[in-house]
Amino acid sequence: MSADHGLTDAPPTGRRADMVLTGGTLVDGTGAPARPADVEVTGARISAVRPPGAGRAARVLDVTGRVICPGFVDVHSHSDLALLANPKAHSKVRQGVTTEIVGNCGLGVTPAADQKALRAAVAFIDLDPALPWPKGGTAGHLRALEAAAPSLNVATLTGHLPLRASAVGFANRPATPAELGTMREELARSLEEGALGLSTGLIYAPASYATEAELTALAEVVAEAGGVFAWHLRDYTDTLTESVAQAVRVAEATGCVTQISHLAAVGRRNWGAVAKALDLIADAPVHVDVYPYLAGSANLSQLLPGWAHEGGRTQERLAEPGARDRVLAGWEGRWWDWPDILVDGHPLESGEQALDLIAEHGNTVTMVAFGRCEEDLLTVLRHPATMIGSDGFALDPAGLTGGATPHPRSYGCYPRLLARYVHEGALTLEEAVRKSTGLPAEVFGLDGRGLIEEGAAADVLVLDPGTLNDLSTFDRPHQFPSGVELVLVNGVAVVESTGHTGAGPGQVLRARGQIGVSA
Repeated sequence: MSADHGLTDAPPTGRRADMVLTGGTLVDGTGAPARPADVEVTGARISAVRPPGAGRAARVLDVTGRVICPGFVDVHSHSDLALLANPKAHSKVRQGVTTEIVGNCGLGVTPAADQKALRAAVAFIDLDPALPWPKGGTAGHLRALEAAAPSLNVATLTGHLPLRASAVGFANRPATPAELGTMREELARSLEEGALGLSTGLIYAPASYATEAELTALAEVVAEAGGVFAWHLRDYTDTLTESVAQAVRVAEATGCVTQISHLAAVGRRNWGAVAKALDLIADAPVHVDVYPYLAGSANLSQLLPGWAHEGGRTQERLAEPGARDRVLAGWEGRWWDWPDILVDGHPLESGEQALDLIAEHGNTVTMVAFGRCEEDLLTVLRHPATMIGSDGFALDPAGLTGGATPHPRSYGCYPRLLARYVHEGALTLEEAVRKSTGLPAEVFGLDGRGLIEEGAAADVLVLDPGTLNDLSTFDRPHQFPSGVELVLVNGVAVVESTGHTGAGPGQVLRARGQIGVSA
């Protein structure tokens, strides 16, 4: 590594490992106090953690003044298809992410009885419409990811939306017993093929049409397999606490480990509601995730009422007589102001403009939506059940996935967490790292990930605390952060101080309790 960037190759001190990081401060992912230590790497694993100066290896990297920590485990990613289009995962590995869990918010890509309709429904995550979708269920999707040779590790959840669309279609009605049986069978198959659990997105049709009984029945399957059920709640605005209560009821009824996605109270009139929501999970098998920003991002059509998505024909429904007036009337009591909604970096001027965009482009229009407060974010960040998830994508600013104006979380989530919220005292460095590494690996059963300890997978970061910063902004999102000097994935450098190395050592993590690397 170049001495100009602060990390230097020291003279070899005898071969006991392939590489040793020496002189740095270790934050090991457990939440334990930071300490000086040498970290040895042999092959794809951490072979030893030794007292300062005791490490021996063929290659010695002097990381004095730097922080050594586990690679970040992004529990909430939407790179299901982005990793097929951009397996180098530039925006993620450059910020220190070494493992992504995809399939969130119910927006999976398999099974697909009607791939055209499903592709239109999940257009938010379909960044390359020319990309062939994988076939063969979860097993086929994971094989495609493996064949792409990604630069980071990837695991998946099963999406509720394709499960329901395949069994029930896009009708706004409860599933029949036979249809629910089909969903349960397909979910069990997906879990057997390697999915870590189930996700739902109860604001996205047709998952939004599911009853609590359906959610409970699916949670039973997940619980039996020892998986995790991740919830994009029915509502994050006026009925946030009721939505959290539903997730808690299902978790308690089934014993299913549950993850509430991107917890926030949206809309000024709802600020402060996250505290009550967190009170509801106190005695339940429930965790939450959050990203350190005061704006979210999704398809603009998410703002439409549920009836407008019935049948999977959103654009056609809006063309029906009186439909637009009906939507506009419903928006009169909205939680947002139109200037708080950005499309391609520009604020919207009116509901009519929003409807014009949806009518022309369907679910492909992405918005950035403000309307959150810092105090709520801090409340969630500090809670012991909270993990960090970017809710972003693996993007390449120089490639096809580098277009438009995405949310900056795809580039800067973790550097922002450490540079801002640790620096300002909201969290200790040890707490922030644990929420980004050891805790998510523990909850999702990724044994051997998320920690710096002997025998663990060598997913390791070297960070410069003096220069670490997120540079991605809402105006100019395609900017890599500073201060992420070395990223190892399974013992291979994918980021050095000069940038992405081009390596693709990522593993597809199929089975709960396995780390997916060779001995």
